[in-house]
Order: sequence, then C-alpha cells, then structure tokens
Amino acid sequence: MKKKLFKVLAASALSVGLLAGCGESSGQSGDTIKIGVNLELSGGVASYGTGINKGVQLAVEEINAAGGIDGKEIELISVDNKSDGQEATSGAIKLTDQDKVAAIIGAATSGNTIAQVEIANDKKTVLITPSGTSMVVTVNEKGKLNDYAFRTTFIDPFQGTVAANFAINELGVKTAAVYGDNASDYAKGLGAAFIETFEAAGGKIVKEESYIAKDTDFRSTLTRIKSADPEFVYIPGYYEEVGLIVKQARELGIDVPLMGGDGWDSPTMVDLAGADALNNTFVTAAYSDEDPDPIIQNFVEAFKKKHKEAPDGFSALGYDTVYLLKDAIERAGSTDSTKIKEALEQTKDFPLVTGALSIDENHNPVKSATILEYVDGQMKFNSKVNPE
Repeated sequence: MKKKLFKVLAASALSVGLLAGCGESSGQSGDTIKIGVNLELSGGVASYGTGINKGVQLAVEEINAAGGIDGKEIELISVDNKSDGQEATSGAIKLTDQDKVAAIIGAATSGNTIAQVEIANDKKTVLITPSGTSMVVTVNEKGKLNDYAFRTTFIDPFQGTVAANFAINELGVKTAAVYGDNASDYAKGLGAAFIETFEAAGGKIVKEESYIAKDTDFRSTLTRIKSADPEFVYIPGYYEEVGLIVKQARELGIDVPLMGGDGWDSPTMVDLAGADALNNTFVTAAYSDEDPDPIIQNFVEAFKKKHKEAPDGFSALGYDTVYLLKDAIERAGSTDSTKIKEALEQTKDFPLVTGALSIDENHNPVKSATILEYVDGQMKFNSKVNPE
C-alpha cells in the first residue's frame, strides 16, 4: 500500500516543495503539521472511534516514515469525545482555539460530527468525518452547504438505497419490515432511503417499528414484526442495540434475512448476537478485507503487522482520511485551512483503500459500497456496488 499509494501521490501532487520555506502559520508548529483527532475513544460507540484511530495512527506512521508532507511530520493532537455530543463540541473548540490545528478528523458518528460543524464553519477549520453518514453533516437542514465539513464515507441515502436494491434484486424479497433507532439521524436516514427505494421498486413495507438507544429487551416489538410476516427485515442502527435485536429475533423464530448499514460493523456484534444468529444477515460497508485488490491487501498486511488484528471498515476509513487530507495539503501547498478546503473540493478519483474517491458539490464522496455477509461469525465479501 505504502509504495503504490505514494507513487500515485507523487504523480498527482502539484505542489511538492511549495510548503518548503513556509513560515509558522495556522496548522504548523516548527517542523510539524498539526492535525486534530476528535473521536469516540470511550463511551457507548468506542468501538467505532478506536477502530478509526488505529487506521489514523498507521497512516501517520507511514507518512512520517516516508518523509512527512514535504518534509514536515504530521503531529496528531487527540481528544476523546467520550461518545458524547457536548464533549465533541468542547474538543473541537480546544483543537481550533488552543491547538490551532490545520484540520480535524472525526467524529465517528453523525451526531458527534454535527456537534462540531458549527465550530468548524465559524473557525474556518476543515472537519472530515471518516464515518459520519447523515446528510446534514455537510448540508444543513435548510439546504445550505457546511463549507468546512467533509466526509470520507458514503452518505445515508446511498446505503439505504443499496440495501433496498440488494433485497429486491439479489434476495428476491417482496415484503419487508423496518426496525430502527427513532432518535438517531443515522438510523432515520438509512430507513427513509430504504423505504423509498424498496417501494419504488414494487416492494411493500408491512411493518415499521422503532426502538430507543440503550434498550435491551426488544422481544415485544419483534413479536409484532414476526406477526406481520415480512420476507426481510431492515435494521438501521448501531451495534450495541442491533446485536441484541438480531439475537432476540432469532430466538423468536424470525429466520428471514436481516440487513443493516455500517453501524453493524464491529467485532462486538458477534459477542452480542452470537455467530449462529448472524447467519443470513447482510451489511453495507466501506470495504472488505477479503477484497483481492492489491491496495486493500497491502493495507491489511500493514495493519495486522502494527495492531496484531484485522482492520474493520472504520480503521480503513480512518486510514483513508489521513491520506485524503495529506493529498489536499500537498495540492493546496499550504496548511491554511481555507486552502485545504478548496483543494478537497477539487479531489477527483483519488485512490484509497475504500475505493477511488471524488468529492461532489455537497462535499460528499462519490465511491463504491461493499455488501458483506455474516457467515459463522465472519464477515465475508458478497459484492461491490458502484454509484450510479
């Protein structure tokens, strides 16, 4: 990964050498370029934040070992937002006002990223979420672009649309139930896109139900879903609740295919649901470590060497986010965040582990999605879906 990716970067970097000679400026401190990291390193969704952080750490280690960004090493300044929106906001204020970073990576979830967006816009500091998929991360509810907010992962409507098309076209189902977290922008976004696409393709939604985060007993709702006799159940949500929902659904005899988004992508899912319960379940994800693409396999090898474990999708997105930012800083020829923002907006077909990435007019990536299937507790590559 390192050699191949740097060869591409060397060919595409328009401004190698431009940073040399720059004086002390925003985002720089001596011989380092300061990058903020605002992630869920503890709390309810720490699995996502720690996964991203491992990918970030590997990418920075590689870049610095190869000479940094035009001779300047990346200095990471990390804050733990504790999976809490207020903590995420406080972290963003610290990173911009006190540490004066060139850009912020994070958060992992949409909600904790949205908690930082106003700070990023006010302070004119680039904010890139590796995995926040809600539409309002980059475009607010009034339809206005959040100028300094970007993301590395695909958006909620794309995931929901991919899932609906997969259910209709690949699994051949005609009826479905949707069971999502009613307080989560992420879950609501995926669920709405799934329903719209499923019904437009001729499918029928026979039941819509919701749960509340931190619930642990889903049996009464699952019993109502079973009574509706769906051929498929879409469960957009995060692994803490979804793992228990899958386990209890199987215990109640719901044996139809179940599917969710990248919120399912956690090693904890197997512990919560059990390997047998997860059979015949599917996930839209950023990538598969089984994909034979050499870029992916080189990343997987390097990650295993450093962290002694296989990387999940969040680790791959964290890794990609650092390289995306590095490329933008090089093309900007500056650590000025406004110039980095303008370079990010011009990103086109940049090769990354989770697929070649272009940035659209709403600061969202145009890239592929991967379908994974749980088989005996292992996530197996099923197929890859490219954007239309």
